[in-house]
Amino acid sequence: MNLPFVAGGISDQEKIENDFEGYVSSMYKANGPVFACIDARMKVFSEGEFIFRDRKNKGNYFGGTGLGVLETPWPGGTTGELLARMEQDASLAGNSYWAMCDDSGRIGKAAAGKGLRLTRLRPDWITIVISSSDASNNDPFAADCKVIGYLYSTQLSGMAHSNGFGQANDILLLPDEVCHYSPIPDPVARFRGMSWLTPVLREVSADSKSTIHKESFLKNAAVPNMAIKFSPETSKDDFDEFVAKFKGSHQGAWNAYKTLFLLGGADVTPLSMDFRQLEFSQTVGKGESRIAAAAGVPPSWVGLSEGLQGSGLNQSMYAAARRRFADGTIRPLWRIAAASMQNIVITPNDQSQLWYDDSQVAFLREDQTDLAEINRIQANAIDSFIKSGFKPDAAVQAVLTRDLRVLTGQHTGLVSVQMQPPVDPNAPKAIAPPPANPGSGPNGN
Repeated sequence: MNLPFVAGGISDQEKIENDFEGYVSSMYKANGPVFACIDARMKVFSEGEFIFRDRKNKGNYFGGTGLGVLETPWPGGTTGELLARMEQDASLAGNSYWAMCDDSGRIGKAAAGKGLRLTRLRPDWITIVISSSDASNNDPFAADCKVIGYLYSTQLSGMAHSNGFGQANDILLLPDEVCHYSPIPDPVARFRGMSWLTPVLREVSADSKSTIHKESFLKNAAVPNMAIKFSPETSKDDFDEFVAKFKGSHQGAWNAYKTLFLLGGADVTPLSMDFRQLEFSQTVGKGESRIAAAAGVPPSWVGLSEGLQGSGLNQSMYAAARRRFADGTIRPLWRIAAASMQNIVITPNDQSQLWYDDSQVAFLREDQTDLAEINRIQANAIDSFIKSGFKPDAAVQAVLTRDLRVLTGQHTGLVSVQMQPPVDPNAPKAIAPPPANPGSGPNGN
């Protein structure tokens, strides 16, 4: 719905902390390690799919018509593209916002007509509006604060409004009309997220400057900077002529390593060290590793220098890095994304929830030995439960859900021979009754 004009500024609001366009232009599009880390996260994250599961029986997964908008979020779009956009926004802005819309221009719950689809709300154009029971105080830090809306403000110039409120084209959406994905909470804000790039801004800046340094090194001679001293009798015209000829013969990477010839009276003094003396690769590699650590991406998976040497290339270390990336970074992101998207997706019933399906992700199926070992252990556990007298279906559910409470009340009453009371060998044996005479009857025949 359109927001009526509101006079004056409103302080009970939260917007993203960083300059979104600045992060995009100066880091994502201009820094190799940052792009590589976001791309690695995005490629694996986009392989996931959405599915429903039962809240009580968490091993019961199923589909439903509510998944249709996630499988085709917009005409020609896919779940992978949706997840890729969510990860891109979250990495660069700390937040990703989505809502339903239709061809009639209706947004949120009002969208129910032709062309129903998901629409991305650019994160730096969103203002989270919050309030408390005592709205007159206008205190965004009150203990009972809650989100009461998301204000979407745009301009044709592509810049957000300066005050964020009171514009005729602003759209105010209620909390249950917006998917707000923010995997890293901002510790100084109540409801917004934080980009993982924020803690490593200095490392990113240093890495960019290292690239500029390398470029300048190659451009200006590909040798250490130097000072050339002349005798006091050298005239200005001779000095200018020498400088011009020197630059033409020795500046630039194509002139590197040429023999330097000087006129009498000129003395060369190096002013800096070369790359080997500066330990350039180690300096750059440390910064790249800190960027990768903030992204939750092992350096070996994005081809960073420190990940391509030593034990990092061992098969066991490589597998451990993959498992750490999957279990420590990607799966938590999938879980948060599913919980966020459930806010605007229709679930089959109150007992079901939106979840993620990683069964078809090739990145997670590489170590088939571990998967086979897990299946073997689970099969042995099921067999043990059945031999102990539990119903087979209950035994399977207990193993899949890792919840032994499922076995309560599911015992057959049958136990193994080891559970039978011992037999006393001295006890008199029961004598079986004689078989009935088939020839006898009521008439004595």
